[in-house]
Amino acid sequence: MVETGRKYIFDFDSTLTRVEALDVLAEMTLEGKSDRDEIVRRIQEITNLGIDGDISFTESLEQRIKLLNAHKDDLGPLVEELRHKISKSIAANKDFFEKFSDDIYVISCGFKEFIDPIVKEYNIPSERVYANTFEFDEEGNIVGFDSKNVLSQHNGKIECLKQMNLEGEVQVIGDGYSDYVMREAGIADKFFAYTENVHREKAAQNADYITPNMDEFLFVNDLPRNISYPKNRIKILLLENVHPAAFKNLSEEGFSVELVKHSIPEDELIERIKGVHVLGIRSKTQVTQKVLDAADKLMVVGAFCIGTTQIDLQYAKKKGVVVFNAPYSNTRSVVELAIGEIIMLMRSVFARSSEIHNGQWQKTAEGSREVRGKNLGIVGYGNIGKQLSILAEAVGMRVYYYDVDDKLSMGNAKKCNTLEDLLNVSDVVTLHIDDNKANKNFIGEREISQMRNGAMLINLSRGFVVDIDALANALKSGKLAGAAIDVYPEEPRSNGEFYTPLQGLKNVILTPHVGGSTEEAQRDIADFVPNKIMDYINSGNTVDAVNFPNIRLPKQRNAHRFLHIHKNVPGIMAKINEVLAKYGLNISGQYLSTDSEVGYVITDLDKEYNKDVIKALKKVENTIKFRVLY
Repeated sequence: MVETGRKYIFDFDSTLTRVEALDVLAEMTLEGKSDRDEIVRRIQEITNLGIDGDISFTESLEQRIKLLNAHKDDLGPLVEELRHKISKSIAANKDFFEKFSDDIYVISCGFKEFIDPIVKEYNIPSERVYANTFEFDEEGNIVGFDSKNVLSQHNGKIECLKQMNLEGEVQVIGDGYSDYVMREAGIADKFFAYTENVHREKAAQNADYITPNMDEFLFVNDLPRNISYPKNRIKILLLENVHPAAFKNLSEEGFSVELVKHSIPEDELIERIKGVHVLGIRSKTQVTQKVLDAADKLMVVGAFCIGTTQIDLQYAKKKGVVVFNAPYSNTRSVVELAIGEIIMLMRSVFARSSEIHNGQWQKTAEGSREVRGKNLGIVGYGNIGKQLSILAEAVGMRVYYYDVDDKLSMGNAKKCNTLEDLLNVSDVVTLHIDDNKANKNFIGEREISQMRNGAMLINLSRGFVVDIDALANALKSGKLAGAAIDVYPEEPRSNGEFYTPLQGLKNVILTPHVGGSTEEAQRDIADFVPNKIMDYINSGNTVDAVNFPNIRLPKQRNAHRFLHIHKNVPGIMAKINEVLAKYGLNISGQYLSTDSEVGYVITDLDKEYNKDVIKALKKVENTIKFRVLY
């Protein structure tokens, strides 16, 4: 066993476990009774009054046992239930309880009958568990508790700890009044308010440290732990009202997450980004060089959208900041809108609808055509273009596509060798090209002149790829019979007034960049991007990163993991391994991926290491970022 000179006093209910055991016992013993919910609610209410010190603990205990109606035979199933209710970060740090067993005690106002079998699995023997004991009648019913036990009395933990007469620094870890009074009474040196399961304001206000999990407690005390850096210390800033599920996913993982409903201008973001480890944005927030220079802790940017032109990807890479986006999550949403707009434009639905709204009845077949048998030209045959190709064929359209890369056709779609070939043949042209700046005015006056007379144009890709003035002129002159535009060269940061030259033109559908804005797509993005962020922070995986060498890593198993990002110059790998050899470290696995600018090395080590090795690795020439996982 390892000794630190400190003694660690743990509470049981809502600290070592996620629940109050007597509340769980009540739910079990009252199962099937008509007044179960009311009695359970009352027991929980009494529990909280006692924990906060609003009624005496003795009174709280007496009232709850009367309401419980429990039997000795109920304790076995209770213990089994509690085994599944161990606090998440306590279970993850089981090694601490085994290594420091001689210094760990449990002082609880709960009962040894259910505490002993649970903590025994954490190497805490019965003699280091101080708790109440039940009293039973001849039939085995729980009728009371040992009133001579100091822990059955108000402030009993103070007297219990006094009697233990422990030497060295005494630290108390708990969630309630009965825990922090030991510190107030001067017999404990520090009180850690444990808030992983429940945040009690009184306890937090009286704490030396607020401890959201066991990792934080071990970190503050510089003790061995399951992870090197507590997740609650990793700050995540989510902007632009990303889906609440993203906030939930990241918060439940233990990170400190702040959610802002709008985008932030550069000067404000420069201030807000300080101390932030992860930034989550959508399309409006600009992550510039100035922002990245101010980001002293930034590891990851998550773009909760497809496009990444709002982020300086190259500079982010030079700073060792990994960027993830959501290239697939809103594909179906965009495709469905495209199909709907093709039909609405071909049938002049929008024009007829506007007339009815204005009190006009204009029933006519003129300018209203079926999509079956018409030619659809898809510019950009990626994830969206291919799926659109399949659905368009399903409604009877002939599909042509053009892409700068060689792409395999889906179904009966025909590849066009040039953009002009596609424009010449298409009744409807729909754009699904990327946000490369070279694509500015990709469709301009010249390209529109190459389109069929009476054709239609749909842009659900990027605003700057279409020359809006040229498009407006073509619609006014009758060269084009209609258009559907969802994206614009300049878009406002938030909802409000907006102007485009396309307003008021006949058979033109205008939408405010909502191609991917469906509940389903936003929910998918809120799952996909946080998973990528968490995978990188937790394991170092960079699969699907848009600006970084991709590495898919195996899970760590009893190993330390060093993550080293460096400029891609010759000899770095040799220098890293030279340092590891100097400190006698045995490599159990090593992974390297590079691109033209940066290299990313992951090294797994199967033994404890001297902390000086970290300083030495950080000093390796051309190092950009270094961190440790274990």
